[in-house]
Amino acid sequence: MSSGASVLIIEDEAAISMTIRDRLESEGYVVGVAADGREGFSQARGGSWSVIVLDLMLPGMDGLTVCRDLRAAGVTTPILMLTARDQTVDKVVGLRMGADDYLAKPFEMAELIARIEVLQRRSVRFTSDESEERVGEYILDLRRQELRGDSDTVVLSTQEFKLLRYFVQHRGEVLDRDVLLGAVWGYD
Repeated sequence: MSSGASVLIIEDEAAISMTIRDRLESEGYVVGVAADGREGFSQARGGSWSVIVLDLMLPGMDGLTVCRDLRAAGVTTPILMLTARDQTVDKVVGLRMGADDYLAKPFEMAELIARIEVLQRRSVRFTSDESEERVGEYILDLRRQELRGDSDTVVLSTQEFKLLRYFVQHRGEVLDRDVLLGAVWGYD
């Protein structure tokens, strides 16, 4: 599925990042690696990645801060949060900060690859040459992931953005719940 897709791994444990990098490269991905949060933020903001695999606990800048700051900077690249924490509250916080998916360590490499492929497929669906879409009296800014009105601007979470964008792309259609779950959340 890679077809020249690129993945940035932001992970401070060298053994884990090396294992993921080697496997992704064997699958045909172009892979970048950052060992701390600040370096990862810089690479993620400056590059054009298909997917970002982001560890939660990083030196320099934690994964939640990296995720939040990337979204605030307008980076819409799908983010897979990878962490040893698997409590529901940790997952919820990560997703609310803008992560698209969450995988707890230890994990099976096949599941990680499958999740990356799903995120990649989803992001390709939402790629467009247009930078803005009109939604009633609002403008949906596709680069900044926000909804602008005359007097206010709403910064959308990643899922809110994807859902609204999907609705805009399918104006006037009746959409089935299963179709939405597949198209926006990647559920089969």
